[in-house]
Amino acid sequence: MTQQQWVGRYQNAVMNTFGAPRLVLERGEGAWVWDVDGRRYLDLLAGIAVNSLGHGHPALVKAVSEQVATLAHVSNFFTTVPQVRLAERLLELLGASGVGDGGRPGSRPGSRVFFSNSGAEANEAALKLTRRTGRTGLVAAAGAFHGRTMGALSLTANAAYREPFEPLPGDVRFVPYGDADALEAAVDDTTAAVVLEPLQGEAGARVAPDGYLQAARAATSGCGALLWLDEVQCGMGRTGDWFAHTASGVAPDLVTLAKGLGGGIPIGATVALGEAGSLLRPGSHGTTFGGNPVATSAALAVIDAIEAGDLLANATSVGQRLSDGLAAHPLVREVTGRGLLLGVGLTADVGPQAYEAALAAGVIVNCCAPDRLRLAPPLVLTREQADHAVELLLRVLDEVTP
Repeated sequence: MTQQQWVGRYQNAVMNTFGAPRLVLERGEGAWVWDVDGRRYLDLLAGIAVNSLGHGHPALVKAVSEQVATLAHVSNFFTTVPQVRLAERLLELLGASGVGDGGRPGSRPGSRVFFSNSGAEANEAALKLTRRTGRTGLVAAAGAFHGRTMGALSLTANAAYREPFEPLPGDVRFVPYGDADALEAAVDDTTAAVVLEPLQGEAGARVAPDGYLQAARAATSGCGALLWLDEVQCGMGRTGDWFAHTASGVAPDLVTLAKGLGGGIPIGATVALGEAGSLLRPGSHGTTFGGNPVATSAALAVIDAIEAGDLLANATSVGQRLSDGLAAHPLVREVTGRGLLLGVGLTADVGPQAYEAALAAGVIVNCCAPDRLRLAPPLVLTREQADHAVELLLRVLDEVTP
């Protein structure tokens, strides 16, 4: 059956929330995917920063296969070894290891993790947690994306997403991203939390300016509010550090994770650090599938593979190679981001044409604005594949230059 026929069947059976799919993908290997017509594409989007290890990585396949053959699901009346191990690993990576195998408290005792199935769910849990402070005010940033569920949507600034579903829950004030003065002015003793992406993904890999996260930490600490960093897209090694906020030295109260954490297996995590770890109590939140042994085994395999393959360093070096190569084109105004989460700002509104031309050339990218492309390749992308991508994309940019 051809791609066109499958798209027709999709349109007759699947809700029209995404529009007609451009491709019907059938299989993948590493940084490559193939469609049902047998055409190969270099995947520079990785499921929107999800497939950290690319497609079909042996460590992920082994972990999921062995776990699903052993124990696939238990209710939340019980726990499993992978769930406990993953919670400890995340706390360790965030420098708040709680009490691990050695029985030693971490640098932020009381830190705890809640597991869910997606980034929106991780943010919903964090949103509920902020209500336990006794305050309702929230400060979020313009350009932010935190999810499509009603609570997460209330924190998402895009009017096209928000307005059809208003009134939304929550008392949210939006401030310009990167404007420390505006943020400080918005925070007061009614503020439960400030929620920020250290690197805004959907906005096109826009990085928080120097000092911005530190200013947010100072403002929240000064009035007893929580600092919540959404690392759903930019976390888990994508920027060359485990977390995009690491380089700032800021210690947040909440970190939300998903996407790359499971390498393609659905999982989300809400990490509450220090005293925030005690705000959700028995009965105040729950999930059926969150923290299941298959998903947590997958996440453990992802973390181990990133470490074993030195993929943090690879994200930095290969990302720089992509950035330098694309920045040389006269149509490129800027390349933003870090590691393997990059935004390519264009001097003309030809992003949609560039996206289509890239597909025709066998490269998958994302057009996130009329003048902006987003790249979020798998962390296993090689130097040779990056060079190939640059070569193809430079031709694409030549083709669409007005």
